[in-house]
Amino acid sequence: MLKTLVLGGYGNFGARICRALADEPGLQLLIGGRDPQRAATLAREVGHGALGVSLDHSAGGFGQTLRQLGVGLLIHTAGPFQQQDYGVAAAAAAAGAHYIDLADGRRFVCDFPATMNSVFSAAGRTAVCGASTVPALSSAVVEHLCSGWQRVDAIDTCIAPAQTAPRGLATLAGVLSYCGEALQVWDGGQWQARLGWAHPEPVQFARLRPRLGALCDIPDLELFPDRYRVTRRVMFRAALELGAAQRALAVLARLRAWGFIRQPARLAGLLNGSARALDGLGSALGGMVVRVEGLDATGRPVQRAWHIAADHDHGPEIPCMAAILLARKLARGQALPAGALACLGMLKLAEFEPGFARWGMMTDIVEEDAIHGA
Repeated sequence: MLKTLVLGGYGNFGARICRALADEPGLQLLIGGRDPQRAATLAREVGHGALGVSLDHSAGGFGQTLRQLGVGLLIHTAGPFQQQDYGVAAAAAAAGAHYIDLADGRRFVCDFPATMNSVFSAAGRTAVCGASTVPALSSAVVEHLCSGWQRVDAIDTCIAPAQTAPRGLATLAGVLSYCGEALQVWDGGQWQARLGWAHPEPVQFARLRPRLGALCDIPDLELFPDRYRVTRRVMFRAALELGAAQRALAVLARLRAWGFIRQPARLAGLLNGSARALDGLGSALGGMVVRVEGLDATGRPVQRAWHIAADHDHGPEIPCMAAILLARKLARGQALPAGALACLGMLKLAEFEPGFARWGMMTDIVEEDAIHGA
């Protein structure tokens, strides 16, 4: 029985993971966080012997606490990861536990393998960083679309959240942390500086109306150029449903770049409340597109796109899917490599498809004559 602690287990993403894993044979679920009442309430809701556990991962002796609880797998969902070190992962290694997180912070994910590999290798345990939409799902999509290709010239990704989908305050604080910051992007076959959120551009989707999307700082920007030997461009954008909100973030980015605002993340609470007030202008439909361009196995120029549309505010289920899939592998005794890894190419796109179907999500693969927007 794999005793699995979901840290931040009653949060926006943690609760979804707990609901998915509660009835998994071979897994005993612990729902962890600072609020014992919320943890216990969710444990009663999901049933199947789940237990609520009161703990603080920033407190001293956290590794000893994990060992005393008998934790065999720790799933870390308590972001934002942009402001964290690897203390939780180190505690998991010290306790002899496997580790999975939902981090999408660029430095957190990209530096994780080199920093943490030795301790997890010594412990004989697996640590997977970035088991979320990026880079876990995004890399699965790229490898599916580009299977057998001779060359990849461009990868353009855009996530389009539904206006009414539940928003985590930590997630918003994470994205605001680089609003207006100069980000290194692989463009024109070289590294160039671009301002986060500053220059919205039109993006086309298969089942969503066109939106404005702006540059976000995520691990793919750094991991993909090398892994896929991309010759020209790797770009990642987020496209809010309301164009006015997207333009407001562009203004905020400019103000930070000009030195008028130094820490946009402090505005997370205010902006989150403002976004809720605008929910009536939006919808429950969100999605994602990954566009690739290059030469196929025969040397023919090809441009291809994968789309997903998630209605009824089910979009936040997507960032949870990779962690759920990996936890199930461990609970079922499937071996994962020992050591610390970024979640890059660890899962196949087909492994996500039952999750898409479970939530009524629609996917399309489109052969395109030209790259549109993203």
